[in-house]
Amino acid sequence: MNWKEELKPLGIIVVVFFATFFLPVGVYRFDNALKEALELVKWYAEEHVLLCLVPAFFIAGAIGVFVSQNAVMKYLGPAAKKMVAYLVASVSGTILAVCSCTILPLFAGIYKRGAGLGPAIAFLYSGPAISVLSIILTARILGPEIGIARAIGAILFSVVIGFLMERIFKNEEAERSAQIHIPESGESKPIYQTVIYFFFMVMILVFANWGKPDVQEGLWWTIFSAKWVITSISAVFFGIILVLWYGHKAWKIALIALVSALFAFAFPYIPMIAFSAGFIGLTWSASTSNEENGSWIYASWDFAKQILPVLLMGVFVAGFLLGRPGNEGIIPNTWVSALVGGNSLFANFFSSIVGAFMYFATLTEVPIVQGLMGSGMGKGPSLALLLAGPALSLPNMLVIRSVIGTKMTVVFVMLVVIMATISGMIFGMI
Repeated sequence: MNWKEELKPLGIIVVVFFATFFLPVGVYRFDNALKEALELVKWYAEEHVLLCLVPAFFIAGAIGVFVSQNAVMKYLGPAAKKMVAYLVASVSGTILAVCSCTILPLFAGIYKRGAGLGPAIAFLYSGPAISVLSIILTARILGPEIGIARAIGAILFSVVIGFLMERIFKNEEAERSAQIHIPESGESKPIYQTVIYFFFMVMILVFANWGKPDVQEGLWWTIFSAKWVITSISAVFFGIILVLWYGHKAWKIALIALVSALFAFAFPYIPMIAFSAGFIGLTWSASTSNEENGSWIYASWDFAKQILPVLLMGVFVAGFLLGRPGNEGIIPNTWVSALVGGNSLFANFFSSIVGAFMYFATLTEVPIVQGLMGSGMGKGPSLALLLAGPALSLPNMLVIRSVIGTKMTVVFVMLVVIMATISGMIFGMI
């Protein structure tokens, strides 16, 4: 036996043993942090996995199967016109307006399909950062100045960070582009069919996750009140499209619609049940249909296998360190509040770091910043957190790493943190 080869596993066993031996079980802060981690994972599973991630996985899988590589390369590829590529990426991400985790399957889908690194990163940042509702909520609660500053900063960030990533890794991108094989065949379906198909899938994703506004009046509240009606109508049209253009059996789609409607009437206050039944039925219909639809399900499953376990692990760690919004993890909130006071360089930098690692669900960043500002947080650090927080999180970083690698992920996070810090400093001096 070569004892030198056994030193590494022995060291691991010793470290794990002492870590478990000295676990501070029974100490309030540790027990509470563990509880917060489990609570955050539970909340994430309840609120985001079924309503956000499942539709996103289906859309990502559909991008890989139904969107031709020629189309992706034409509009988002390394050789595409830069203005067109960044405009398409930013607008596409903005329309989705989802959280930092829901955007991940879609980012992975277009990147693996051949999108250039720069446009793909612009898409990745713009989705969670440039939400129209979040900008309006920011202006209403935190003031029009910070709302306008957030809107301008987020739009610029998506393009500038994407462009910088493209320039920094131009050699790696050139090698990747050379390895991408583009089939000579054109679109398998007319482009209008593909556009309509994705339009209704995105409608389902967006309106099923439409956040509750703070004021029970106006357009946003009206849409929120009708969100499940709009989602259901979108699902009906989507089902018709599947039958007419994508080879699904009409009786299967009708059966899925009937079962989902029965669940909706039986559990009117738990729409997630009917929503889940619809996607389970969709999986059954597609997997028992033609080969193309079967590939769609397998592609969606591949994204789920790659992303979901890493996301849940990241959510657990984020909850343990920082807790849920309004609660404490292992790191006391008083420490955070004390470190983000004023408009110093350190306060802005620390605020960017906290925002980058903390998990924010859609729209929750605004009341969190409001509370921190009430505790003395400067307006510069407030903007820095708003620019770094929604677009990044620890779970988000872990998944990005699995898609583009450690080096690119570290540079992307650093660019977001640095630009958020600089923006906060400038805004704080105005």
